[in-house]
Amino acid sequence: MNRHQELLDLVESFRADFEKFYVKQNKAAGTRVRKHMAELKRKAQEIRNEVQEVKQQISSGKGPEAAASEPNES
Repeated sequence: MNRHQELLDLVESFRADFEKFYVKQNKAAGTRVRKHMAELKRKAQEIRNEVQEVKQQISSGKGPEAAASEPNES
């Protein structure tokens, strides 16, 4: 569940800029929100690739625990 917590922490770190943009209508915060969303997209793609690798390793008989113990490219 480490990846799950990473996503939660990432989204939570965006909260202030979302509030500044949507509640206070701060234009500069809107730019930061767009930057945050791009960062979230990159993280989502990274996790999607990792899930695909784990699925392939499961299919090849390695098992998910072998995939989880491999070094992360973060």
